[in-house]
Amino acid sequence: MSLLLGIETSCDETAAAIVENGVHIRSNVVASQIELHAQYGGVFPEMASREHVLKTVPVVERALADGRADWSDLDAIAVTYGPGLAGSLLVGVNTAKGLALARELPLIGVNHLEGHIYASWLDGTGEPAPEFPLLCLIVSGGHTELVLMRGHGAYELLGATRDDAAGEAFDKVARLLGLGYPGGPAIQKAAEQGDARVPASRQKLPRAWLEGSYDFSFSGLKTAVLRLVNGAEGRLSAPDIAAAFQEAVVDVLVEKTRLAAEQFGVRQVLIGGGVAANKLLREQMRARLPVPVHIPPIALCTDNAAVIASAGFFHFASGERSGWDLDVVPGLRLVNL
Repeated sequence: MSLLLGIETSCDETAAAIVENGVHIRSNVVASQIELHAQYGGVFPEMASREHVLKTVPVVERALADGRADWSDLDAIAVTYGPGLAGSLLVGVNTAKGLALARELPLIGVNHLEGHIYASWLDGTGEPAPEFPLLCLIVSGGHTELVLMRGHGAYELLGATRDDAAGEAFDKVARLLGLGYPGGPAIQKAAEQGDARVPASRQKLPRAWLEGSYDFSFSGLKTAVLRLVNGAEGRLSAPDIAAAFQEAVVDVLVEKTRLAAEQFGVRQVLIGGGVAANKLLREQMRARLPVPVHIPPIALCTDNAAVIASAGFFHFASGERSGWDLDVVPGLRLVNL
């Protein structure tokens, strides 16, 4: 048995978790900063890093207690070192390095995007472990990427966003419509009261298909919503516009994923990241894709440390270790690649 402590501080969630053998969650503690940043309509980086300084050690201590684990039980410490906000990442990485050095434990640096992928390996999903080759759609506030995965650690980037990520577009459109922060849940809630066909019948919201590639683009859709809002003169409700916007985003995400799944003959599709919590996306993926779709529970879609510990376990099991010179990489890409 291998027991890993995971630490995640890439943005505004301070998280720590204890995970057994990369699949069994013994604890998963998350201290959210949503209320703190809501007044700004988005994450205030300096404030986020200061909150991490205050919360990281207490969150780690609680994760150990909830996971019925002592330091002597741990085999390694896994920590997110990128991508993310530099100040936030520094708190997590330096905490992990200090703890690992003091407790004489191996240190495993983990790519945050890998964490979103490995959410599907955790037993909280209630589904069997994914089978290779598989296709991963990572959709979050900062990323929208299609990744082909032929084995653990073997990634091939098929497509990525050329401008706004899907989650970023949700946040910006929610702000345009006065729906609050975070944008994903706000848009979904409003859309449930709206009719996507109403604004679409007056000004069809665009889908950027970018023929010949698996790339994404949502900036044009965001601009179209802005024009729709400014030209509506009160005739179109925020719920109707939210419904049309959500439908347009989901349509592109699902169709691009479907085409890639067919072209590369994958056995399964995984979805990860905050936007994977969207109800319409989850429904449409399962309805329209030709292969089984693995979608984590909502609690494992948003930022948390269990997914970091899971990804870290597979690096640890393959003999990988990070040096004491591990540093943060805010713009880190998912490559080996």
